[in-house]
Amino acid sequence: MSDGEAIDDGGEADTAAGDRDATAGRDDAPRVAVFRPADERIDDAEALLESLGAEPVADPMLAVEATGTMPAAAPYVVLTSKTGVELAAEAGWEPGDATLVAIGPATAAAVREAGWTVDIVPDEYTSAGLVEALSGRVDGEAVEVARSDHGSDVLIEGLRDAGATVNETVLYRLTRPEGAGESAELAAAGDLDGAAFTSSLTVTHFLDAAEERGIREAAVAGLGDAVVGAIGPPTAETAAEHGIDVDVVPGDADFAALTEAVVAAATDGDADPDR
Repeated sequence: MSDGEAIDDGGEADTAAGDRDATAGRDDAPRVAVFRPADERIDDAEALLESLGAEPVADPMLAVEATGTMPAAAPYVVLTSKTGVELAAEAGWEPGDATLVAIGPATAAAVREAGWTVDIVPDEYTSAGLVEALSGRVDGEAVEVARSDHGSDVLIEGLRDAGATVNETVLYRLTRPEGAGESAELAAAGDLDGAAFTSSLTVTHFLDAAEERGIREAAVAGLGDAVVGAIGPPTAETAAEHGIDVDVVPGDADFAALTEAVVAAATDGDADPDR
């Protein structure tokens, strides 16, 4: 999915499903929408929100469609998501002697779980961070970038500017799930207190879902009365381009940090107690 953040998998943090706060489900809990894929990631997102005392609105905006391809052989292989790692491993791919680069901790953890060694993780979990980490290393080298069909041009162009010969392999496509859009309906009705966008694609899919329902303008207006979080600057820029004001951007492209900040801001803003 990605717009340059650790967003092919919607963020780089995991949360324990069992760590729920006693305040979850209370009438004055802020209602916060999350958009991660409909697998363990949305379950973890719901659990995190509940542990923070929020009412989750689980509205997956991304579905994964594997292409059946594998990363090409190269001295450097860049993996930008947990999903991509898992698909490569399931397809039987092996890195051989390649230097493996993971965009962030969750992707790195998936690499290790597959039995491979992580060689490089950037300080900043973004496409720009990857370019910075690899500049000075890849001049004259072949670099394989294996990711989704919505990867950021920042990574490819930055590596080429650094002197690398870059090949991109699309491991999976990201689509909008059928039926997605509950959060747009709530926003349009003024019944949403927060939203945590984890990539530019979640923003555009939210708007597409609202457009299909004929409520795009109302949904955007509703977000204006809610706390809107974006996992990083590219996502925030996409939101702004579509008229959505962003209130929260965490220092790291980290889902837990994003969610905690959104819930804290929504709670401080006194979510509607009459819902």
